[in-house]
Formats: sequence, C-alpha cells, structure tokens
Amino acid sequence: PFFFVFVRVDNRAVNGRSTQSFINEQKWASVLETLKAGDFVFIQFGHNDEKLEKPEVGTSLGEYQSNLVKYIKETRGKKANPILLTPIARRNFVNGVLVGTHKGYPDVVRKLADSLHIPLIDMERKTEKLLTKLGYEPSKNLFNYVDSGHVNYPNGKKDDTHLSQEGAKSLASLVVDGI
Repeated sequence: PFFFVFVRVDNRAVNGRSTQSFINEQKWASVLETLKAGDFVFIQFGHNDEKLEKPEVGTSLGEYQSNLVKYIKETRGKKANPILLTPIARRNFVNGVLVGTHKGYPDVVRKLADSLHIPLIDMERKTEKLLTKLGYEPSKNLFNYVDSGHVNYPNGKKDDTHLSQEGAKSLASLVVDGI
C-alpha cells in the first residue's frame, strides 16, 4: 500500500541573519505567533553568527548557544518539535583539502542536540563529505559560480558560501536523508 502525506512548508529563513538579528528583527516572534502543537521547526544558523566584526549580526559562542536554547525552549513551549541543523560547509579548499571555516559554532549545535535530546541533522559533516568526494573543481557546480554576462551578475560571481540551484537541490536531498 502507498501512503501520501501532505506537508505544508512555511520557510521563514531570511538571508544574512544570525540567531540574534532574527530575534531583534521580530522574525522569531512571527514564527512563534503561528506555531502550533505538533509542528516541526528546523533551526539552522551559524554562518552569520560567526561575523563578530559585525556587532549587529555576530554572536559569541555563548550568545549563539543561549539564542539556540531560547529557540528550542520556546518551540517546545508551543508543544512543537525543534530540529537542529549545523551550518553547511563552505567550499574552502586549501592545497586540495577541504578546510572548515565555522570555528566552534557547529560543535555548539551538536552539544545542544545531545544534551537537550533534540534531533540533529549535521549538515556540516554531510556537506564536508559531499564536497570532499566531488573535489575542488566539480564542487564549484554546487555554489554560486557564474561567468560575466549573467543577468543577475554582469561581472560574474565566485561565491563559496551560497548555493546554485543544483547545489540547493543536492543539499535539500541531504536534509531529506537526515529527516
């Protein structure tokens, strides 16, 4: 027998936000307003929390942890289900070897998932494995690499953080595997 499950996805992600700026801009409050018992909340931050040189965005590891705990407690307070995700790996090869850029931020997520018994999808490790398998040149296809003359990037773009459409689909499948 086949079973069909209909799932409504309400993506509230906003580019360039950290755990703190998402709270400060009332983005989290708008999530909480509509959250219902039984909902699943996928919580993934880190890329922008690392930007300590930008005080309106960056958070220390301690602040990052406190903010994640707030998200978890408030999600559970609504009888909804938090799921933590580490940030994805950046495409950062040094002498042919993928090198991490996230400092201790993914470890904070892993430790919280373990200590608070929260499901974890370790996207950093999943993407590290994928990027390493692909290697330096082929992994560019997953990221925003476009030649000059592109309609959105007339001068071209070489971006090792943000994904191409192919990359978004590939990494979405890693999340599905994690689920």
